Amino acid sequence: MVLKKSKEEDYLEIETGFEEEGKINVRIENLKSYSDTDRILQFLREGNILFVRIKELREKDINELKKAIEKIKKTCSAMDGDLAGVDEDFLVITPKFSRIYRGK
Repeated sequence: MVLKKSKEEDYLEIETGFEEEGKINVRIENLKSYSDTDRILQFLREGNILFVRIKELREKDINELKKAIEKIKKTCSAMDGDLAGVDEDFLVITPKFSRIYRGK
């Protein structure tokens, strides 16, 4: 980290050395219908970690939710990713470079 003080202005510039390219995106998405699975899976293919809200679809149509989760699960497995339910309202989905910690 490098600190620079400007003589003309009263502020500090802080250079951290971090590059944007190495960052991993964490997205929060909504699964409101089965058709949302394609968008969610595209984000997964792009290397994003996803927190997916499923409450609205669960309350609307549990069978459509099961169908959507099955599609996500198959694609996630084929990509060597990971998937876990959090509470009753969220799914966490990760690409192959990340695993969800489930305890010992």
